[in-house]
Parts: sequence; structure tokens; C-alpha cells
Amino acid sequence: PLPGSPRTPARGGSPAVRGLAGRKRSRREMEAELPRPGEPSGKSARKRLELHRDTEPGPPAAVGSCRDFCVSCPALTVCPLPTQEDLAGLRCRLRRVKTLAQLPPVPAGASTDLRNRLERVRQLELRIREKKAGSGAALGARPSGDTGAAAPAAEAGEKAPAYQRFHTLAQDLPPGLTLPYKFKVLAEMFRSMDTIAGMLFNRAETITFAKVKQGVQDMMRKQFEERHVGQIKAVYPTSYRLRQEKNIPTFGNSAKKSDYQLTLEPVLGEEEKVDGRPHLSASCLLERRKEFHRNLVNIVKQHHKAFLAALSPPMVVPEEKLTRWHPRFNVDEVPDISPAELPQPPQEDRLTTAQEVLSTARGMLTPKMEKALANLALRTAEAGAGEPVVSKAASPASTSSALKGVSQALLERQEERLAVLGRLPAMARILRNVFVAEKKQALTMEVACARMADSYDAQMPPGEMEKHLRLLAELLPDWVGIHAIRTDTYIKLDKGKDLSLITERLTKAAKEAEAL
Repeated sequence: PLPGSPRTPARGGSPAVRGLAGRKRSRREMEAELPRPGEPSGKSARKRLELHRDTEPGPPAAVGSCRDFCVSCPALTVCPLPTQEDLAGLRCRLRRVKTLAQLPPVPAGASTDLRNRLERVRQLELRIREKKAGSGAALGARPSGDTGAAAPAAEAGEKAPAYQRFHTLAQDLPPGLTLPYKFKVLAEMFRSMDTIAGMLFNRAETITFAKVKQGVQDMMRKQFEERHVGQIKAVYPTSYRLRQEKNIPTFGNSAKKSDYQLTLEPVLGEEEKVDGRPHLSASCLLERRKEFHRNLVNIVKQHHKAFLAALSPPMVVPEEKLTRWHPRFNVDEVPDISPAELPQPPQEDRLTTAQEVLSTARGMLTPKMEKALANLALRTAEAGAGEPVVSKAASPASTSSALKGVSQALLERQEERLAVLGRLPAMARILRNVFVAEKKQALTMEVACARMADSYDAQMPPGEMEKHLRLLAELLPDWVGIHAIRTDTYIKLDKGKDLSLITERLTKAAKEAEAL
């Protein structure tokens, strides 16, 4: 019989046992197996597996040959099928897992406290299952056509972005008294608002909301509205004094000069003064910022205190010993600050009777005109004594009858004087700049009016400008002087006086005239 190779069992003999000698084939055997050049090659290059020719097909031979094949080819293994015993074990384990997943019944001899707790656990489990089932059914049953109707509802209850709702969790800081995202934004708005208001206040300019709004939006790249001013007022009530004023120069703004504007004035102590005038210094700005931050922390502490009181059992922690928030207290869910009420523009009262005109224009009229107005007011009062009182808005004819006899020119002069007084602070700055540029102690009235008309923001003839300069000399004789020398009129200015004090005096005079 031929010697058996490592891959093919020997023909006519017992299966070859694979050993160390059979792992490597000798070169002589390999050369003997190669086809010679003269012989035709009927077999393919890959040898085929041949079984024993003498064995007949049957169960014993098949089993023996398969065993022999597995011994010769150890890389091929047969996976045994699971038996009935294995399936029974798996079923037993599955029943045991299901039994453990179910809550055990409450024993009859358990205490009342334990029975109540187990009952609460069962109820919570039922709620969770119902909630999951309801959410799954709602998602599966939602039709495609309801998306348009659900969009407004989603927008109405729209949540804040995730970076705002989880801002505190995303901070790489040790636990402490941190602030929510919206409070930090409000603190940054207060800092920007204080910086801009400080610059305007130190330049003796009127601080209007329009100026502050533009500056804050340029610094923060966020929208700044009156609502934020109300929130700042609610957090730090003594930071600003808010008023509604008019006759404030707008410098090309869309608002009219006669309209009311919201003005702000920082509230400072007596020690914050420079040359006798309040000054908003950098140290004062820093102290105001710290005070605003402390007030924000105190607001969060109040919500944290309410959260601790709602726990079971409730907790009480003194505020001076509080160093961090409770781990379950969600800082970013603190409600927003309700804005404080801001001053609104007053309802302008029009002059409807001679008595009102007389009380408003007292001191600006000649004695003869004041006497005529007083007599008219007495006659009007006597005529209306025997008549029932009628509301002013209900009878427009009564307004014209009450104004009968009052000079319309008088009312126009009063309005014109108030408008001139409102323009004087801006003209005072322009006049001083004209004298500094000309480098002279005195200028003729014609030259001064021409230079002022060229520099003023509104078109004004030289004659109207001269009226303003004469009123300026009337109100501030120690700063502006008008002298007539021969045929020319000269105006002289004291450039050594502080312009901010001059502007303050003119603004005060305008307010007093408006209050009369």
C-alpha cells in the first residue's frame, strides 16, 4: 500500500496518525507527487478528499469515517445541539427571573408603616407604567396632519435652550452659591448700563434710555428693553432715579424734542464728589456691581429657603452658614424677576380757563394783563356758580368760552420761551467752543451769531440766534456779557468757568419754568 500523506488517509490500511514526522513533508515526497513533464495530468492541483474504497456505505462506516476526518482535520468542529435537559434548565431560570421581578405580596403580620410604604411603591410603579403607555400611544396615534396645529402650541410653551436650562451643571467650578443664567445676563446688563451712565453722568449729559439702550446692545450684542431696566430697579431700587422729561436734545433721533423721554440719574452718596459735584468713579462702579450681585444671591436664597421647607422632612439652614445650594435644588429653574413699575409720561393738561393761564404765566406778564386775566377769571367763576358742574371733556364749547378773552399770542410766547430754555444747554457748549476756536476774549454779535448758526444742529436765522444769546446773558450774567460800544454790539465770555456747572444751572432754570 502507498504511504499515507498528512492530508489523505492511506489506501488499504488504517488511518494515518498525525505526528511530528507528518507535519513537514520531505522534499523527496513533494517531488514525487509533482506531475512529470511527459505525463498527462488528469487531476487538478487541489487534491480531493477520498474515503476508503473497500468500505460500504452504512452507519458504522459513516461514523468511523467522519471520526477519522475530524481527527485528521481538527479545524472543523461539530457544535452539539441543545438537549432536553438544557432547555428545561433555561425555562426554570426564566420563571425564576419573572418571579423575582414581581413585587411580593405584603405579609399579614407586617407593621403598618411597612405596609404603607409598599403600597406607595406599588402606586408609583403603576403610575410610571401608565405614563409610559400613554406617551407611547400618543406618539403612535399622532397623525401627520396635526403638525400645523401643534406648532403654535409648541411655540407657546417653548422651553429655554439647553445651555440656559443646564448652565449651572456645565460650569467647571466647585459647588457654591452660583447664579442662574438669566441672573448672570441681568448682572452683565447692569454692569454695561452703569458704565455708559457713568460716562454720560461725568460729562454732565442727560442720561436718556435711548442712549443707554444703544450702548448696552453694542457692548453685549443682546436686546436691551425697558423691561430689563424695571428688573434692575426691582433688584437694586436705590441704584437710579428714574424720571420722564421732555425738551431734551435728540441730535437726529426719530423722537421729537417735545416728547417725553425716560431719563436715568445715578444715586450717589455725599462722599462721591469732585470739585463740589457728584462723580461716578471706578471704585463706586465696582461697589455698585458687588451690591447688585449680593441682591441677586439673596433672591436665589429666598427660593432655596422655600425649597428646603418643602422637603420631607423640612430643613432649616441659617443664611450666614449657607455655602452651597442643595444638590436637588435646580438653580436654573428659579423664576424670572418681576420688573418694577417705571414712571410713565404724564398726561399733558391743556390750559382751558383764564385762571389756569394766569397761574401758569404768573410773573411773565405785565401788571395790566395780569389784572385783566384776574377779572376774567372772576367773571367766569361767578357765571358758573349757578350752573351744574359739567366735565371738561364732555363739553368742548366750554373750553372755547373759558379761553375767550385770553390772548393767543400770550400762549404762543409762553411756549416759545419754554422751547428756547430747552435749547440753551446745547447752545452754551457751542458758544464756548466758538470762543475757544477764535482765541479771542470778545466777539461781535454778528460773528458770534454766524458761527453759532453754522454749528447748531437745526437751521436757525441769525436774528433768532441773537435772541438765544441775549436770554443766555440774562440768565447767566456772570458768564456771558453783552456790551454795546459805539455802533457795534460785542459779546464777552468767561472761559474759566466750569461748563458742567453752567449746563446744570441752565437745565435747572428750564425745569423751574416748566413747573410754573
